[in-house]
Amino acid sequence: MAVNPDFVGRTYPPSGPYPVDAALVADFARAVGATDPVHTDAEAARAAGYADVVAPPTMAVRFAQATEAAYVEDAEAGIDFSRVVHGEERFVHHRPITAGDEVVGSLTVDQVREAGGHAMVTTRTELATTSGEALSTVTSLIVVRGGEG
Repeated sequence: MAVNPDFVGRTYPPSGPYPVDAALVADFARAVGATDPVHTDAEAARAAGYADVVAPPTMAVRFAQATEAAYVEDAEAGIDFSRVVHGEERFVHHRPITAGDEVVGSLTVDQVREAGGHAMVTTRTELATTSGEALSTVTSLIVVRGGEG
């Protein structure tokens, strides 16, 4: 297995901040087909109890993947990104991401195991605001394919 199993338990320094504005939320909402006006109309969002437009729940992956880059690009981790296949993604949302947030992410490598000649890597990214308010916990499983291609 080319992926370094000694990275299990390693936590990377926080990444970001990643600013969230109304245009970013609206663009993501359009990209995923989320049509609820709370994603594009600040008045509708406020009427629904949010501080500003609210991101679709899966927008957390945008910040999680930016945070995961430190691990994937770490030469000692042994991840050949050209061999990576997305396996699974889980979210636990603590509060919605809204326009005006500045998101920071902290990544921990939870598991590296081998299955069928492939490395199965589980990471956990804690997303929070710059003031420390928890936003989402994103758990990702990537498969680093073994073999010659």
